[in-house]
Amino acid sequence: MNNLLVTGGAGFIGTNFVYYWLNKYPQDHIVVLDSLTYAGNRENLSAAETNPKFKFVHGNIIDQTLVEFLLKNHKIDTLVHFAAESHVDRSIHGPDEFINTNIVGTHTLLKAAKKIWLGKKSQNHRFHHISTDEVYGSLKADDPTFTENTSYSPNSPYAASKAASDHLVRAYHKTYGLQVTISNCSNNYGPYQFPEKLIPLVITNILNGKLLPVYGNGKQIRDWLHVDDHNLGVDMILTKGNVGETYNIGGNNEWTNLAIVRLICDLIHQKFLQDMKLPERFPTCPSSKGIHPETLIRHVKDRLGHDIRYGINAEKITSELGYTPRESFEAGIKKTINWFLKKMVA
Repeated sequence: MNNLLVTGGAGFIGTNFVYYWLNKYPQDHIVVLDSLTYAGNRENLSAAETNPKFKFVHGNIIDQTLVEFLLKNHKIDTLVHFAAESHVDRSIHGPDEFINTNIVGTHTLLKAAKKIWLGKKSQNHRFHHISTDEVYGSLKADDPTFTENTSYSPNSPYAASKAASDHLVRAYHKTYGLQVTISNCSNNYGPYQFPEKLIPLVITNILNGKLLPVYGNGKQIRDWLHVDDHNLGVDMILTKGNVGETYNIGGNNEWTNLAIVRLICDLIHQKFLQDMKLPERFPTCPSSKGIHPETLIRHVKDRLGHDIRYGINAEKITSELGYTPRESFEAGIKKTINWFLKKMVA
């Protein structure tokens, strides 16, 4: 039996991780620490709240006294650190919060973990840090994909703040002996995602008949990973990964942004043709009038410092830990659309 502290557990990936873990390891206890900023929603965890082995704590990772209390009082042996400011656009216009949460917040967690876990009586523990492929910078169309040995070259305040936090986690292992692992993942998608990211934004805008902004020519390339495949990778790292190591988690699934937008337009239009109740629920959606949602696409001024391509090489986690993504993109994107259709009220 393990006792987990999950930071940012009311956010998109954290919520899915909580459900994944409670389902797979019902004997374990989970404490979620979340400050419930705009992207965190406690209602996401309503199904977990009925589980006696789950506890939610409203608080900030920068509160070291609180973190130390949780680690000690709940006998935490595993800390999974999802909490982060993660939207590039927001980091461009307001970088201070990213520095505060992603760097200072991570350092606060590390200090608390060091004090409690490496104190007078050291205990077995794991500090797992969730990072991003954006720390590696940008690839050209024909460049080889990012490996764990790729030099860091962040191009946005968000990516720079995550790169700094990665270095801090690694330093606490090398300097103090804290038992850490790091994972750098590609773009996640799935249920519970806040609609500022591409896939949920496109889905919700289509259903509400709003324009679909596409940066520049839309040919920026991203590797897409279903959130439960991400959580599978984290699971394998926690249970089989080597302390002090970094593992890339990818979906082997590169798409241009414009192709993703068009795919979602096609899939939603097909849904409306098949389900006559959808036009009643979403009367402002173009498909309700027999108009293809692609008419909503608008190319807008490109984002400052927009990276051309991200691509993850997941060979290390595959060869060493046996990781393979389980969800095909076709099935995963359809499930995601269905989840938003079920949850949304026009």
